[in-house]
Formats: sequence, structure tokens, C-alpha cells
Amino acid sequence: MNTNEAQKTLSEIKDMMAKSSRFQAVSGISIIIVGIYACIACIAGYMIIGAPDALPFLPKSWADFSLNTPYRIKLACLLSAVLFAVAFLTVVLMAWRKSKKHQLRFTFDKRMRQMIFNFLLPLAIGGLLCLALIYQGHYGLTSSIMLLFYGLALVNCQHYTYPAMRFLGYGEIILGIFDCFSIHHALLFWFLGFGILHIIFGIFYTIKYDRAK
Repeated sequence: MNTNEAQKTLSEIKDMMAKSSRFQAVSGISIIIVGIYACIACIAGYMIIGAPDALPFLPKSWADFSLNTPYRIKLACLLSAVLFAVAFLTVVLMAWRKSKKHQLRFTFDKRMRQMIFNFLLPLAIGGLLCLALIYQGHYGLTSSIMLLFYGLALVNCQHYTYPAMRFLGYGEIILGIFDCFSIHHALLFWFLGFGILHIIFGIFYTIKYDRAK
């Protein structure tokens, strides 16, 4: 075996080890669907909370909501929690379906537990921080914190899946930083971060990884 063949064999072995050690079952279509969920949720949230006149069947008292009332924040947090649960279930189910179709690893082994832990830890910390701020009546930065800690969660777990996942995390972090200096535009940044960025990244992910299989 000459030097070129040895280097090629070594490269193939490294590639196989990298593929076997990362979680590949995440579907690009599921990322796009999550983005669509977020867009719909943000539009619904704006119509219900930000522009109640758009839905004439709502009680008149809803029209009295200002941009920073506890009612709006509580409803937005509830909407976010429901969206996260539905999105997480969608990603898991479509990952399971993809793993069956392409015979990929989808077992709750040590590496998957590490990936879930590294993803959920920043989210849990960010969620507790948001609850503490809401409890103390400080509502202004809750949307920014959600974007920032979600971005950190994506960056934190990118070692266990495709490294490109970190770019989605960077985008969420950047939007979260801009949101820190913005006033009364939480739904807009959620729409861009949880919606549009997911759709764009999902298309990229599908073309680069899903279609390559």
C-alpha cells in the first residue's frame, strides 16, 4: 500500500468514525416544519395580542392590552411552551421515521442522552431566568433571553450532530442580542428567529445532508 492509498484509507476510517459518533437522524423537513409552526404562532399571537381589532369576535377587553402587560407576557410564554412541545414532538417523530428509512442510529444510548442534556440544560436555565423575571415584573428582556438561550442550546449540542447546526444557533444569538436593544418588537424577533431562520436553515440542511444520503 503506497502513501496515497494509506491516506485515503485513513480518511475513510475517520469519516466513518465521525458519522457513527454523531446523531444523523434529525430531518431537515422537520426543521422547516418547526419554522412554519413558529411563523403561524407569531402571526396568531400578533392578531390576538398585538392587533385585537383583526379578530372582531374577541372580547372587547382584549383591546385594552398594552405591549407590556402581565397578561400579554403570560399568554406569550404559554404560546411558547406549547410551540416548543409540539415542535419537539415533531422533530422526534420525524427523526425516528428517518432513522427507520435510512437505517440510522436512533437509540437512547449514552451519546443521545448527552446530546439531549447539552441541549436542554441551557433551555432550562433560560426558562428559569424568564420565570424569575416575570415573577418580579421585569418583562422587557424575556423574548431576548429565549432567543439567546435557545441559540446557546443549539451551539452546545452541535458536537453530537452535524456541526452546521451551530450556524442556526449563532443566528438565534445574534437576533437575541439585537432584541435586547429593541422595544415592543418581541414577536417580530421571534418570527425571524424561531420561524424564518428555521425555514432557511432547514432548506440548507435538507439539500446538504438529507439529499446526500
